[in-house]
Amino acid sequence: MKNIVLQHALPLAVLLVTPLYVAAQSFPAKPVRYIVPFPAAASPDIVARLLTERLGRVWNQQVVVDNRSGAGGTLGAAFAAKAPADGYTLFQCNIASSAIAESLYAKVPYNSARDFAAITRIGTTPNVLVVHPSLPVRTVAAFIDYARAHPGRLSYGTSAAGTSSQLSMELLKLTAKINVVHVAYKGAPQALTDTVGGQIPASVQTAPAVIPTIQSGRVRALVVTSARRITQMPDVPTLNETALPGFEAQSWYGVCAPTGTPAPILDKIHTDFTAVLRAPELQQRFGDLVVEPAPTSRDEFAQFIRSESARWAKVIKEAGVPLQ
Repeated sequence: MKNIVLQHALPLAVLLVTPLYVAAQSFPAKPVRYIVPFPAAASPDIVARLLTERLGRVWNQQVVVDNRSGAGGTLGAAFAAKAPADGYTLFQCNIASSAIAESLYAKVPYNSARDFAAITRIGTTPNVLVVHPSLPVRTVAAFIDYARAHPGRLSYGTSAAGTSSQLSMELLKLTAKINVVHVAYKGAPQALTDTVGGQIPASVQTAPAVIPTIQSGRVRALVVTSARRITQMPDVPTLNETALPGFEAQSWYGVCAPTGTPAPILDKIHTDFTAVLRAPELQQRFGDLVVEPAPTSRDEFAQFIRSESARWAKVIKEAGVPLQ
């Protein structure tokens, strides 16, 4: 009897699974929408357009970037979470929307772990602590000593509350036990402009956004938050090698799809994305943007998001970052 059941069950299973694999083999059969939760021309958007242009060639279909910015990336994430789970809407997930928002905002209209399937990490980019040249510090150790000698009198600006830039500094403050006041701006350019003008003594910026200003001498770079120095600023040390061994905090981008997207389609998207990310031409372009390609397996990326979420939830709680 058991053998008879198995004989009937196996063909049925094959019939149920085969359409999914056929769909994956023909994917995509129409244009794909790629949601970027940040404005056009911002670093995440530039990364997205480099990727989607090359994916369009691989798939022989247009991959359309759809910028849906606002609320720290949560507006775009909420939109993507409600899209049909068929592979034709992809979301450029990131540290802000997928690892910070749910601990920072009192109400978020999605649950990252529940509503998204992780596909692959795209890459990472460090933050940089910069100061106005008039501040009498030339190293991060001197900055820490100055902050300890003047508790609550130093301030730093970032693009917004709850960003990777702010939480990198909050982690530094917790680790070094210093009191530096956060000032949230409406965008990174405004925070950098005020640092250049001396209205605020320090700022934490993503590396791509601040390198030209550092090179012009209008601000002084003290440290990068990555574990290793970056080639674009080889003279700027890391916190890991100077004041705070083991310190690492970086922004990151990845690709996710709405939960329920068939596994064979997710696998095909993963295969094609990682192939594009490993292409020497793209790696060179990413290098120009100070983005280090860092593709992962689907399971590795899901685990990475979980670990990042737990890590930044702890920092937000311990640092007393107010709910937004």
